[in-house]
Amino acid sequence: MRFLVAIVLFVVALASGGLGLAQRTVLAPPDAVTSELQLSSTAPITVIDGAALNAYEGSQTITIAGGVEAPETDAAPADPTDGDATEGEATEGEATEGEAAEGDAADVVTQTDAVAVTYGRTVDVLGWVGQAPYTLITLDAETGELVAQAVRGTESQVPSPLGSDLWFGEFEGEGDLGLTLNVPADVSLLVVSDGTLPAPQGYTVTWPLDSSTPYSGWLILAGIAFMVLGFIALLWGLFHWRRQRGPRRKTPRMPKVPRPSRYRPTRPRAAIARPKGRRAIGRGMVVPALALGTALTLGACTADGVMTFGPSPSPSASEPSEELVTPPIAVNERQLERIVARIGDRIAQADSDLDADLAATRMAGPALELRQASYAIRAQDSELGALPAIPVGNVRVALPQQTDIWPRTVFAVVEDAEDETLPPLAMVLIQEDPRSQYKVHYALTVVPANPFPNSPPASLGTARLPADTPLLSVVPQELAPAYAEVLLAGTESEGAALFDLESDVLIDQIGATAKAERAASLPETAEISFSNALGEGETIVLATEDTGGFVTAYIIETETVTPIQDGAAVNASGAVQALSGVEQSTNGIVARYGVQLLFYVPPLGSDAPVLLLGYTQGLISASEVS
Repeated sequence: MRFLVAIVLFVVALASGGLGLAQRTVLAPPDAVTSELQLSSTAPITVIDGAALNAYEGSQTITIAGGVEAPETDAAPADPTDGDATEGEATEGEATEGEAAEGDAADVVTQTDAVAVTYGRTVDVLGWVGQAPYTLITLDAETGELVAQAVRGTESQVPSPLGSDLWFGEFEGEGDLGLTLNVPADVSLLVVSDGTLPAPQGYTVTWPLDSSTPYSGWLILAGIAFMVLGFIALLWGLFHWRRQRGPRRKTPRMPKVPRPSRYRPTRPRAAIARPKGRRAIGRGMVVPALALGTALTLGACTADGVMTFGPSPSPSASEPSEELVTPPIAVNERQLERIVARIGDRIAQADSDLDADLAATRMAGPALELRQASYAIRAQDSELGALPAIPVGNVRVALPQQTDIWPRTVFAVVEDAEDETLPPLAMVLIQEDPRSQYKVHYALTVVPANPFPNSPPASLGTARLPADTPLLSVVPQELAPAYAEVLLAGTESEGAALFDLESDVLIDQIGATAKAERAASLPETAEISFSNALGEGETIVLATEDTGGFVTAYIIETETVTPIQDGAAVNASGAVQALSGVEQSTNGIVARYGVQLLFYVPPLGSDAPVLLLGYTQGLISASEVS
């Protein structure tokens, strides 16, 4: 029996250890799955759908084979031409056209190894593609392989997608390009070569798989344990066998004579009686008790460790709850930080070179108008007209618009990382279309004493409201005319009650009192007049957390100084002289100032006044009165 136990233990050890080793070798699952696709497309763009990239869990390793050539086209036969020229001869004009054609053919790129890859939200990728033809790579759910679908378009070539504000990241290289990403299903890849030639044709996507074998180690250990027990049982059997079969040198004793039985009278009792008392319970209930204990123990070994009696409760079907779906945000915080850094670098270069065209690549509207005037002034006098630089540092407030269409608006408040004493700068950025960059339309210095209201988190974004929305305490498009009147008439204007004038530092600088002092400073031979008008800047309204709103406005203040006596003249100085190019005029001088404004408007039903949060004021034009 002991040898049989040893044999069984050896068999179990070999089976357990062998199975454990097999799980790590011949039975080991694959550690990755790979899908390859070779295209024969002439489209300049390839889009790899995010859903295809998420066919398996984990990161995606993508290899793109660069190196494409221009597609072959059938050359049309030349039409015979009528004329005096004989065969083999050509006119002077034809020779010139032929030479030009050869020169153009030499400039045409027919091959490239360039590979450019960007990735972003699928809606942004398709928005950038626009009307261009492209190849869409998806995953066949039945075969699990990548498949391609051609999408027609009207554009024959596209610009480079590198450097666009839409993307989460971008890569470029020559030849084969490999990258590892972990993108969600709503993020897709955009691949081009040079925008004119077809996009790269070879694609390989590899997903890692969980190839771990958690039970192989236990099986190997169990095999070792059974092997040790088998050896113990074998040694025990050999020892017992040797003891039973060894030599016997001692003489065996004779059996003793059995003693006679003694009989005692006993009471008559039943041949078979049921035990009673505690001993009866202890003896008669041993087996049932063990069976019940085993049943309870096994019953406790359930998935959740709870003993249950009777049928298991079945989950009740509940109606699916409708989740509130909000539109996607224009940019996330990381994108916004990168966009602000790019804008800061570009405007710093434009400020250094006084290059208005370069500034126009990242500015528009009131912000660009003021910058252009500043460059014109500084070109005449470098000590005048300088504007604060766009800070590149901490984005204190990030408020993107909730939208998946264009144009898109983003509000940001940026602090200078190098000089904390400088006031923050509030900017309103607008992207007109998918292939355009975000441009600063408003750049306003924040009033430090006036607290900013709470804004929704950047991950949620906010809604952009129309300028005539009735959801605020004051209709936004009425703010600029009312404030322009306050700047001219002061507290006597009808709209003065709408604003918090006590905390308004701009009123002290260019309000009615400041204008009166300016008029009093002129000589008796001249007079000054002021007028205000609405600028061409767009009124932008973004909702805040308390259902109020950030509102921008743009006002043009005009200041006209004219002589009032015969033979008198007025003198120009400073920035007005530098911008107008006039030192003295008998007709008068007119100067126009742009005033960018940022207000907080309380929600509808609130009695709180409108608060000025930021402003920027500067000279935008000056000339002689005609």
